[in-house]
Amino acid sequence: MQKLKERWEIKKNWQLLYPILGIIALLASGYALAKVILSRFTSTNTVLLVFLTLIVAYGILNITLKLFKRLAVKWNITYQWELIAIFLVFAVTGSTATKISGPIINFLGLKDAISNSFLFWTIRILIIFPIYQILLVVIGWLFGQFQFFWAFEKKMLSRMGFKKFFNE
Repeated sequence: MQKLKERWEIKKNWQLLYPILGIIALLASGYALAKVILSRFTSTNTVLLVFLTLIVAYGILNITLKLFKRLAVKWNITYQWELIAIFLVFAVTGSTATKISGPIINFLGLKDAISNSFLFWTIRILIIFPIYQILLVVIGWLFGQFQFFWAFEKKMLSRMGFKKFFNE
């Protein structure tokens, strides 16, 4: 446990929550991908599913750790555990925004009104975008990363032409 704390620069026990959630998310992603891969070739064999889940999760872990090294420098992150929190915020926000957009599309009656799939998905993405921006800051705040995500939002929106709203 001490090695884990040192590796992720964890100073307080509550910060262990982020590596634990990261491992759970990693295994869930590995499981989802393994299930899709196996469904293409064979009926689901539990032993094979577990084995493939671990292999895929290990691959995702290696890619993620390489990304962590680059992004820690680029984003000027103070502690390693913050990277896990930031990745979790992006994951939760993306999933939540897409889940919320479905009922909004149904409420507006756009699903039945638009038969062109390109137009439908374009409108859905335009609806998801502002929801995502708001959720990113709110969920970032819940994960203790408000400062990072507020700066991230201001930078992104200023690049999109909304610079005048963020004069400081």
